[in-house]
Amino acid sequence: MENIGFQMIVDEIFTRLPAKAIGRFKCVSKNFHRELSSHAFEMMHSHRIGNSLQKKLLSFKDTSIVVDNILGGNLDVVTSKTISFPNNVQPTFLRILSSFNGLLLVCNEQICCELILWNPTTRRYKFLSDDYFNNSHDQNSDTGEMYFDESNDLKVLHIRCYRNVVTARVYSRRRESWRTINFLSVNNYGSSNYSWSPGIYFGKTIYFMVSNYWYPPGERNIFAFDVLPETFRILRFPESMQVNPCQGHFLTIAKKPHLIVVGKSDKLTANLLKYEEEGWIKVFAFNNPCVVDYVYRRQRTNIIQNNKWLITSIGGDMVEVDLINEVLKYLQHVDNYNGPKGTLFIETTISPID
Repeated sequence: MENIGFQMIVDEIFTRLPAKAIGRFKCVSKNFHRELSSHAFEMMHSHRIGNSLQKKLLSFKDTSIVVDNILGGNLDVVTSKTISFPNNVQPTFLRILSSFNGLLLVCNEQICCELILWNPTTRRYKFLSDDYFNNSHDQNSDTGEMYFDESNDLKVLHIRCYRNVVTARVYSRRRESWRTINFLSVNNYGSSNYSWSPGIYFGKTIYFMVSNYWYPPGERNIFAFDVLPETFRILRFPESMQVNPCQGHFLTIAKKPHLIVVGKSDKLTANLLKYEEEGWIKVFAFNNPCVVDYVYRRQRTNIIQNNKWLITSIGGDMVEVDLINEVLKYLQHVDNYNGPKGTLFIETTISPID
C-alpha cells in the first residue's frame, strides 16, 4: 500500500510541479531520486507542462542569454533572468536548431559546428559532435530536429548540406553515436541555392521546407521524415501559396502544424497557414512585414517584443511584423517556435544523457 500511495503521489502531484521543484525533491532520498529521474516520469511531466501555457522564451543577446516568461503572448520583463551556456561560450557563436520537450539542440559555430544537447532548466548538457562535422554550420542550409523512437530513445536528426550533397545522420542518446541514413536520390537540394527551414515534429513525422532563391526562382518543396521507418519523402508545396520567392517556417499552435510564409511579389507579405484535413488554410496575414536592417537587428533583442515578432528569415534577412489583438491572442497558444535570435521552450527535467 505504501508503494501504491507513493506512486500515486508521484503520478498525480509531482508531475504537475515546476521542473525546479522536481530538482529539489530529488535530493530528499534515493527513492525520490530514482522515481523522479525515470524516463516514464520525465515523459509524463513534460506532457503535462507542455499542455499548459507556461512557455519560456530563451533569447541570445550579444553577451548574455536571457530567459523570460510569456504572458498573454508577450514578455513579462519583470521576471527576466540571465543564464550561462556550458563552457561560457559567447551567445554570438550559438544557433538553436531545435527545441523539443525542454531540450535544445544548439550549434556552437566557434568550434566548427559543435552540436550540444542542452536543458537550460537543469543546465545539463551533452556534446554530440564527431569527425562528421568538419565544416562550419550554415544557418540557411543545415537543419535538424529531435524525436523519440518506438523504444523511447531520444534521437537527433541532423541534415548537412555541402557541395550540392545532402547528408542525413541520426544520433542515438542511448547508444551515444551517430549513423548515416539514406536521403533521397536527388542531390541538388544540397546546393547553396536552397534554404532549409527549421524542422517541426508532428504525428511521428518531421517536416522541413526547402526553398530556392536563384534558378529556377521560387521552387519550393516540403520534405517529410517519417521517424519510425526513418525514410524521407517530398510533398509538393500547395499551389494556392505560390509566391516568388518565398521562405516557409514551421511551428505548432495548439498542437496543430502551422506554416509562416514570407514572400515577395509586388511587396513583402507574411501569412500564417494551418494544416487541416490534408490542406493548408490561411489563418491571417501579419501586419506591415518589413526586413530589418543590420543596426536594428543588433538592437532588437527578442523574437517577441512590444507586440512585434521576428518571424523568420528570407534570403538571410530578418523580417519583423506588427501584431494586432486577434493575432496576439492566437499566438498565445504557440507550442514550439524557433526564431532568428531565440526559441520557445518548456521547463522540464528531461536529461540530454540517457
